[in-house]
Amino acid sequence: MKNKIGSPLVFLLLFLLNGNMSNAQKEQKLNVLFIAIDDLKPILGCYGDSIIKTPNIDKLAKRGTVFLSNYCQQAVCGPTRASLMTGKRPDHTKVWDLKTKMRDINPNIVSIPQYFSTKGYSTQGIGKVYDPRCVDKEIDGPSWTVPYYKTDSKYYDARWGEPALGRYQLLETKQLADQFVKEGLSQGMKKNEANEYALKKIRPTTECIDVPDNAYNDGANILQAKDILIELSEQKNPFFFAVGIAKPHLPFVAPKKYWDLYQRNEMPLAEYQEKPADAVDVAFHNAGEIRAYSDIAPLTAFSDTKNFGVTLPVDKQKELIHGYYAAISYTDAQVGILLNTLDSLGLSKNTIIVLWGDHGWHLGDHNLWCKHTNFEQATHAPLIISSPKIKQNTTRSQSEFVDVFPTLCDLAGLEIPADLDGVSLKPVMKNANTAVKAFSVSQYPRSGGDPETERLGYAGAKVMGYSIRNNQYRYTIWMKNSFRSTNAFSADAIMGEELYDYSVDPLEKKNVVHDKNYSSTSIELKSKMLDYFKSQEEK
Repeated sequence: MKNKIGSPLVFLLLFLLNGNMSNAQKEQKLNVLFIAIDDLKPILGCYGDSIIKTPNIDKLAKRGTVFLSNYCQQAVCGPTRASLMTGKRPDHTKVWDLKTKMRDINPNIVSIPQYFSTKGYSTQGIGKVYDPRCVDKEIDGPSWTVPYYKTDSKYYDARWGEPALGRYQLLETKQLADQFVKEGLSQGMKKNEANEYALKKIRPTTECIDVPDNAYNDGANILQAKDILIELSEQKNPFFFAVGIAKPHLPFVAPKKYWDLYQRNEMPLAEYQEKPADAVDVAFHNAGEIRAYSDIAPLTAFSDTKNFGVTLPVDKQKELIHGYYAAISYTDAQVGILLNTLDSLGLSKNTIIVLWGDHGWHLGDHNLWCKHTNFEQATHAPLIISSPKIKQNTTRSQSEFVDVFPTLCDLAGLEIPADLDGVSLKPVMKNANTAVKAFSVSQYPRSGGDPETERLGYAGAKVMGYSIRNNQYRYTIWMKNSFRSTNAFSADAIMGEELYDYSVDPLEKKNVVHDKNYSSTSIELKSKMLDYFKSQEEK
C-alpha cells in the first residue's frame, strides 16, 4: 500500500524536479567563442580545397554550418571588421579606411560584445579582433567587461623571445631591425615611429625557420587564450570570448614544420593573371600593400611589368603562395588548441563557436595580390558557425558579415536589436536549402580613375564601387562625385559597370555588362542595386 500511495507522490516530485531542471536549462545562456582570422580566404578543406591542410578548422566544420557563399562588406581589415562587429554596413559605420576610428564617427554605435555584456555576459578579447587603427587604445573599451588582453611576454618561447618588429625571428632580420630602430631613435623618433622606419628598411614577405609556435605572436596569444578559457570555465556568468589570429596576413612567417607540409613546385599559380575583357580600370589597384615589403621592389624593375597589380616572377609567386598555405596551417593549429581546450573543459556542449576570415585575398589572379577590390577573390570570405543542438550542414545560401550579429543573438536566445543591417542565419543553419536573402553586398572606395597605389584607405574617396553577388552573378557599379548609398542616387554619377557570370566564367575573364546576351540580366541586377540604394537612403 505504501508503494501504491507513494508512487504518485514520487512521480509528482520527479515531474516538478524535472520541470525545474528544464527551466534552469532554458535559462542557462550559451557561451560564445568568437574566432577572427586575418586575411584568411576560403581555401580550406571544408570549402573543398584539396591541397590545404586544415584538420582543426575542418573538425569545427563537421559540427557546425559552413557558409560557402559568404561575403565581406569591404575587402580590407578595418572597415569589414567594424561592419561585422556592429552589424552595420560601411556607409553607416563610415569606416572606409584604416584611419577612421569607429566611435569618433558613431559614439553610440553598439558592438556584438557590448550588447552581450548588457545581457549578463563577461566579454573578453585578445589578439586582432577589431583593426586597432579603427578603435580606441582599449581596443574599443565599451565592448569589454574585462580590459582587453595584451600579449603577456611569459607566453613566448624563452629561447627565442619576442619577434622583432612584432613579426620576425630570423637572426639576420632581428639584427637589421634592431640596427634600424636604433638609427630611428637616434634621429629623435618615438619608438613606434622608429619601428615604422625600420619596417621600410627591412620587411621580407616570408620567413621559414625551425621555431616553436609560440616564437611568433599568434602562438603566444593562443597559449594565453587557453589560460583565459580555463579561468572563464570557473565563472558562473556566460562568456563572450573573442580571439584574433593575425596569420595568414603578410608577412608569411610560420614555423618550418608548416612549410614542410607543402612542396613549393606544387603550389597552384593563378590561372588567369590579366584584366577581364571590357574591364573597368578603376576596379584595379597596384598592389600597394605587398609593394611595401622590402623584397618586392627589386623584383618589379623589369620591362614586362603590367600597368595594374604587380607582376612577379613565377618563383616568387610560388614562394608567396607556399608561405600563405604554411601560414594557414599554422593558424589551423592554433584553432585546434582553442577547440581542444574547449572540449577538455566540457564547454563545447554549451558554447556557440563562430570562425571567420575578415575577407578574401588575391594570390596573383588578375595580376593582383592582397585584397582591396570588389572581385570574387577579395570579397569571398569563410564563415563557420557551430551551435549546440544544431546539426552539421553546408549551405550555398547567401550570407554576409552583417548577419553575424543577429545570428549570434538568435542562437543565444537574445532579442535581436532592431537597427541591424543583417538578418539571422539560424534558419539556414537548421535547413541548408533555406535562403534568407537574395544577394550579398560588398563595396570598395577609390580615390580616382587610375589604379590605386595607396593602401591605407580613402576616407575622402570620390569614387565608390558597390557590388551585389547572388548565386550566379556579380554586378558592380562604380559611382563618382563622393556618392554613398545613403545619398540620393544620380545616374550622372555612374562611371563604370561590371557583370560577371560565374556559371561560365569563374575566373572573371569577361565583363559582360554590355553583352547583348546579358542585357536582361544587367537591367535586372541594376534595378536590384538601385532598390538597395533606396533602402539605404531611407534608413
